[in-house]
Amino acid sequence: MERTELVESIAAVLRRERERHGISLAELARRAGIAKSTLSQLEAGAGNPSVETLWALAVALDVPFSRLVDPPGPPVQVLRAGEGVAIRSEHAPFTGTVLAACPPGARRDLHLITAEPGPPREAHAHIRGTTEHLLVTAGRWRTGPVGAEVDLGPGDYARFPADRPHTYEAFEPGSTAVLIMEYV
Repeated sequence: MERTELVESIAAVLRRERERHGISLAELARRAGIAKSTLSQLEAGAGNPSVETLWALAVALDVPFSRLVDPPGPPVQVLRAGEGVAIRSEHAPFTGTVLAACPPGARRDLHLITAEPGPPREAHAHIRGTTEHLLVTAGRWRTGPVGAEVDLGPGDYARFPADRPHTYEAFEPGSTAVLIMEYV
């Protein structure tokens, strides 16, 4: 999906979810902690949303992150390496790519995340009951709830509650991991 198509898709989903909740643009912006003008631009199909902005909106709308960025697709889907839409962090050398969104009746998303050494990505709490599963495929990471972070290397797996603030930090160039977001 091209970046323009992604932004237009995000705009449509934001409008639909906001209207489904019966809340105003101003109220959603307040709940997400973002400027009303930013949300207005996003709903108009303009702007370049960051991971942080989209997560805040997903939490405020009580929906999985992927619902905002991954429209429904065909029954068999192949995503070749490097083809997914990468969404970058504003504050850390961190990028997330949704590989597979939660299908109807399920509550999980599959992401590929990459990071470079630098400031950690500080993630806000996700919707209540969210658990993250992280499998490191390359490099070295420190991740987990703030104050309970663990260090991981290739092949290591960690599971932790993500409905509280948590972090991701890479210690080696090209650090990569598969992240499964599990929602209750």
